[in-house]
Amino acid sequence: MATRENRVVMPRTPNRLTLTLRRAAFPALSVAVMAFFGAYAVLGPNGLIALGDYKRQLVARERHYTTLDQRRAMLQNRVTLLDPRHANPDMVDELVRKELNVAHPDEVIVPLK
Repeated sequence: MATRENRVVMPRTPNRLTLTLRRAAFPALSVAVMAFFGAYAVLGPNGLIALGDYKRQLVARERHYTTLDQRRAMLQNRVTLLDPRHANPDMVDELVRKELNVAHPDEVIVPLK
């Protein structure tokens, strides 16, 4: 009877293909990781392709901000004219006529809208 102890165990020589695959595993993994991050930098939500959309949004929001800023300046002017300490009589007269829908008999009202 032959037992394991009596056998001569020869060291296995690795296959040429196995050796090549082992040597190429780390560089292949590195290239795959770099390709993933490169594609993400170009195609991702914050990538180069999305940069054009961000620029268009910025221009649109700046335009909107400009209109809001003009509206705010107009409202600030009206608030200053209606300050109770020194109200502008013309502005007060305009608001009263508009709210109460009254006019003098000798006035002609021309609607602008």
